[in-house]
Amino acid sequence: MEARGGNSFRRFLVLAFCVAGIWSAYIYQGVLQETLSTKRFGADGKRFEHLAFLNLAQSVVCFIWSYIMLKIWSTGGGRGGGGAPWWSYWSPGITNTIGPAMGIEALKYISYPAQVLAKSSKMIPVMFMGCLVYGVSYTVPEYLCTFLVAGGVSSFALLKTSSKTINKLAHPNAPIGYGLCFLNLAFDGFTNATQDSLKVRYPKTSAWDIMMGMNLWGTIYNLIYMFGWPHGIGYEAIEFCKQHPEAAWDILLYCLCGAVGQNFIFLTISRFGSLANTTITTTRKFVSIVVSSLLSGNPLSAKQWGCVAMVFSGLSYQIYLKWRKLQKPQKKRKPM
Repeated sequence: MEARGGNSFRRFLVLAFCVAGIWSAYIYQGVLQETLSTKRFGADGKRFEHLAFLNLAQSVVCFIWSYIMLKIWSTGGGRGGGGAPWWSYWSPGITNTIGPAMGIEALKYISYPAQVLAKSSKMIPVMFMGCLVYGVSYTVPEYLCTFLVAGGVSSFALLKTSSKTINKLAHPNAPIGYGLCFLNLAFDGFTNATQDSLKVRYPKTSAWDIMMGMNLWGTIYNLIYMFGWPHGIGYEAIEFCKQHPEAAWDILLYCLCGAVGQNFIFLTISRFGSLANTTITTTRKFVSIVVSSLLSGNPLSAKQWGCVAMVFSGLSYQIYLKWRKLQKPQKKRKPM
């Protein structure tokens, strides 16, 4: 009994460590993302317009990070030991480059809380494509989850945003902003499906292998797009960082937060499963909205908070439904 209690306490400490790591890394990354998209830097008061450059910087840092982690921890699954070869990531690498770039660019047109809510509605395109393309049937509770999320995001989009928040945006335009977010979700769906197929074809592929392969191709594509011609936006972004070192520092911290956050996500999934990870990341999104509203000066009205509650009620109910599905096989296996 004492040993079992000690193991439970250690698991609790590891879980708390994972929660703290994911929350701190991604909440602070959200603050930095919002800062880079809305702040006016230096005496000239210029904005950092080339937000897609964040994807290149993130890809480079995460590629280096995953390479180091593979050298330290990996048993060699992805290097001739049955893991997916590096060239197999070229196709999800394309969508993983375009999708997040659209999500970040959306911050020019909508507020950070609106972007977080829109990107939380991932289940909507998944169910929509499942019904129309694959003929998948869903239960009434699953449709209820989708209704709550879709209704909350739609209502939030239709409500009037405070003038203080609008004045911080580079180019306020809600239809473009939400459109970019939903395109981001569509590309993410293809990326996730392709990653899953790679893991089925190459069972020994580790999370670090996937991280390194995806970020290798992300780096290649972003370098071509940003530096492939004399007046590419990469040159302008670097020149901006030279003139405004504060922005360069924020970009570096942004990238490090992403790399550290992925570490904690991998640890959570390996120790506690994907459901625990989903729960932690979902609650993190809610906290990010609260932080943005209270600390970053994006005040939300009572109706907007109601929409936020509606979305996260749907997401929480979806997590509960997944938990119930996991419990059923366990009950069947219990001896009579």
